[in-house]
Amino acid sequence: MTDGRETTGPGGVVREVFGGAARVVARARLSGGASRETWSVDVADAAGRRHALVLRLASGPGPEGGLGGELEGGLRGEAELMRQAGRAGVPVPGGEAADPLRRWRDLLDLTGQPHPVFELAFRRLAGTRPAPAGRVLVHGDFRNGNLVVGPEGLRAVLDWELAHAGDPLEDLGWLCVRAWRFGAAPPVGGFGHYDELIGAYERAGGRPVDRDALRWWETFGVLKWGVICVMQAMRHLRGGERSVELAAIGRRVCENEWDLLRMLD
Repeated sequence: MTDGRETTGPGGVVREVFGGAARVVARARLSGGASRETWSVDVADAAGRRHALVLRLASGPGPEGGLGGELEGGLRGEAELMRQAGRAGVPVPGGEAADPLRRWRDLLDLTGQPHPVFELAFRRLAGTRPAPAGRVLVHGDFRNGNLVVGPEGLRAVLDWELAHAGDPLEDLGWLCVRAWRFGAAPPVGGFGHYDELIGAYERAGGRPVDRDALRWWETFGVLKWGVICVMQAMRHLRGGERSVELAAIGRRVCENEWDLLRMLD
């Protein structure tokens, strides 16, 4: 999200865009970029929906506040140019067809944190990307822990804040990420095996599953969770939200690095 409202922080912009009832529930100033402020902002709108955004603001008043300033129309002009470019089919921040690998690559860069294992994983995944299996609604956090299950079967799927349009195998790969096994041996959420997952998915009307593609998306899921762990730690360390839970999640970055090394071997 790029916006031209030069304010001292994200709160005023959020209320202007989402309405007066919206509120910033988490925010963190990100590193990188000398001419603009970049913020990671989580916004809850009036309906309770949560939006994970990246917000750019001018660094300060006057020419010393950042290169460009109002000389070329400022951030308002930049935002309008991006909207027009997006309508013309140019990939821009916030587009419906965003590359998930590029997106998480950019988010890691914004943290300013060096992680050689993640760099290796990004490079390997970029060079082995499977053909798209289609474009569907992806839950984004479909895993053991976000499912309510009763004796009759699945009752509810929770936490839709990461939902987006994407490859159908992204959700299947995420379900297989080692972190969501919670110490259990079976690779699918700690309770099932790959053959069971693939067979049930195909019988339920899903398209055929390419096993190599599923492995790619599982690896991507481990990498994505690793980047999220870094981001959560930065929220705590940089004062966006002081939280023992966020700090503890940050300690789990090394688990994902180890899992990626095993998967990339």
